Amino acid sequence: MLQIRYVWEWPVRITHWVNALSIVVLSVTGFYIGNPFITVHSTSEYVMGTMRVVHYGFAYAFALSVLARVVWSLVGNHHASWREFFPWLTPSGWKRIIGTFRYYAFMAKKPPYEVGHNALAAMAYSAVFILYLVQIVSGFALYAQFSPGVGWYSFFAPVLTAFGNQGLRLTHHVVMWLLIGFAIHHVYSAWLMDVKEKNGTLSSIFGGYKFVEPEDL
Repeated sequence: MLQIRYVWEWPVRITHWVNALSIVVLSVTGFYIGNPFITVHSTSEYVMGTMRVVHYGFAYAFALSVLARVVWSLVGNHHASWREFFPWLTPSGWKRIIGTFRYYAFMAKKPPYEVGHNALAAMAYSAVFILYLVQIVSGFALYAQFSPGVGWYSFFAPVLTAFGNQGLRLTHHVVMWLLIGFAIHHVYSAWLMDVKEKNGTLSSIFGGYKFVEPEDL
C-alpha cells in the first residue's frame, strides 16, 4: 500500500519557486540590459531604467533565496540536507550514482528508488548552486561599479580587479544561458521521473508530499 511522505519542507518549496521566478525575470531583464530590443522614442519612457530596477530587485530576492536554501541545508530534514548533494562522499552514494547512471545509459530497466533527489540529480544541483554563487558575485560586482568609494564597492573590488568589467559581463552572460539550459532539462527530467516512478514528483514541489511504495525503499 502506498505511503504518503512529507519530503519537501516549505522553505525548500518557497526558495525553489523564488529561484525559478528570479531566473526568468533576471534573464529577460538582463538580456535587455545587454542588448536593448525595445525601441523607444524618448528618454522619458525610461525603459532601461525600469529594466535595471527590476533586475536589481530580483537580484536581491535571488541572493536571499539562495542564502536561505543554504541555511536550510544545515537545519532541514534529510532530503534537504547538504549531504544529499554530495553522494560521492560515501560508498552507498557511489552505488546510487552508478545505478542511476546505468538507468540513464539504458543499461538498466529501473533506476534506484529515491524518495528525494536521485544521486546524479543531486550532483547536478550542487553544480547549479555553484553557478548561482558565480552569478550572484559577478552580478553584484558589476552593480558595485555604480557606487565607487563605498563599502559595497570595496568588498567586490578584488573581483573586479581579477576579472575586469568585460570578463565579469561575459561570465554573467554565459552563466545565464547555462541556467536556462539547466531549467529546460530540469522540467523535462522531473516530468520523466514523475511518469516513470508514478510517485507525484511534479506535484510534490507544490505540496511537499510524495507517494511511496514501501517495498521500493
